[in-house]
Amino acid sequence: MPDTSTRFALRVVDGRRLEAPMREALHPGGLLCDREGRARRLPRYFYEVTSWAEARETPLSPHFYLWEFIHTDVREAPALLAFPRYVPCALPLLAAALEQFRDAVGTYVHISANGGYRSPRHGLTCNASTHAWGTAVNIYRIGDTWLDTREAIERYASVARDTIPGVYTRPYGHGTEETDDHLHLDLGYVVSVPRDVPGDTYNPKLDDDPL
Repeated sequence: MPDTSTRFALRVVDGRRLEAPMREALHPGGLLCDREGRARRLPRYFYEVTSWAEARETPLSPHFYLWEFIHTDVREAPALLAFPRYVPCALPLLAAALEQFRDAVGTYVHISANGGYRSPRHGLTCNASTHAWGTAVNIYRIGDTWLDTREAIERYASVARDTIPGVYTRPYGHGTEETDDHLHLDLGYVVSVPRDVPGDTYNPKLDDDPL
């Protein structure tokens, strides 16, 4: 009989069972409101990353490795500046989508620092940013093309929309929710729960506490 169990190099953890500083940074399973005031449920389950070496050696897809999605600066929550670190279980879905995009553009796709996963406590997190779900990415260069002009951003945004069903691309511009120096792609508020994790019961104290 074929082995149908899930296999991945990283251990899955329940964010609600982590130590208090990490729970404060991740707010696992909590609520974060978007700009319209709508509550969005944050991820509860995470992959544990034990070291930078492990991040560099762990592929999420044939051409994208974990480290590319967790390269953050001092604006990240202090608990997430050291290891072990924790990333939402939806991150491989983003890598799979980027793999399709890379195949469509036919060259390297470069992710910005702070352009992959950012925790709810990261200094750049604003409202319910999909970066906190591990489902958004900022791309600053494709091959030899820097994405800092309207023509480049709009051209590759069009490729992304043709390639990844349902993807959102932030429009070119200089205002809020616009971009003029990178291509922003996101898959929305996707929460991934691996099959192997145990079920749970509803807890009003944990489930209805907005951030």
